Amino acid sequence: MGPVGLVLAGGFSVQFGAALAVSLMPRAGALGVVTLRLVVAAVVLLLICRPRLRGHSRADWGTVVAFGIAMAGMNGLFYQAVDRIPLGPAVTLEVLGPLALSVVASRRAVNLVWAALALAGVFLLGGGGFDSLDPAGAAFALGAGAMWAAYIVFSSRTGRRFPQADGLALAMAVGAVLFLPLGIAESGGKLLDPVTLALGAGVALLSSVLPYTLELLALRRLPAPTFAILMSLEPAIAAAAGFLILDQALSATQAAAIALVIAASMGAVRTQMGRRRAKALPDVP
Repeated sequence: MGPVGLVLAGGFSVQFGAALAVSLMPRAGALGVVTLRLVVAAVVLLLICRPRLRGHSRADWGTVVAFGIAMAGMNGLFYQAVDRIPLGPAVTLEVLGPLALSVVASRRAVNLVWAALALAGVFLLGGGGFDSLDPAGAAFALGAGAMWAAYIVFSSRTGRRFPQADGLALAMAVGAVLFLPLGIAESGGKLLDPVTLALGAGVALLSSVLPYTLELLALRRLPAPTFAILMSLEPAIAAAAGFLILDQALSATQAAAIALVIAASMGAVRTQMGRRRAKALPDVP
């Protein structure tokens, strides 16, 4: 799969996993769901990758720890948001973080056009109903967006410093250790219920193991600004997941908003591909 295919596959996986997590929250609570997601994902990745612990510099470990903190913060804040507001608006507000990153990190004016088009689609997808949202839920979603931007930056750096998905496995372990006391404090023995564990494992695989691995691979081949614009597809995918799993209807306005976001993402990718082709062509005297 190309880098865009990796991003799309990861987006579908994480949003359908989020929809499953919403149905799990009554059993384990928001912090409990995040704890299950991070701990199970960390165990799976550590067993598969078996990352080497020696031979890394202090800067390597600093990058991994920062990546783990960003991952834990992004997950924790997002699930606090979806515990208070619907999935679609939560992802719509969260994606403002990657869009802001694309504007700040981009050095080409055309990328600003794609970011603005994606932003218009994101707000249109929200349907102008943000004023009716719970303020705390909206604040948690915006905080998750800031952590998402940090996640993109440190995921890219981790992918350059560690082979395969070793850095991701180590960062996931950091996030799991940080969140475990919070999950135990909120949910306690509920986390050991067999049904809850099984559903939590499904959330971990769909929302962490698969998408984060795909995104790490994609960021090795895409610059952060282009990747960040592609993240604007997440609200559209979340709307589809909400429609299919949570029975949340899509209006004509939301469908038009999804089309805008897709157009912006396609434009950003075509711009990046054009730059690569231009660099690949030899200079003609």
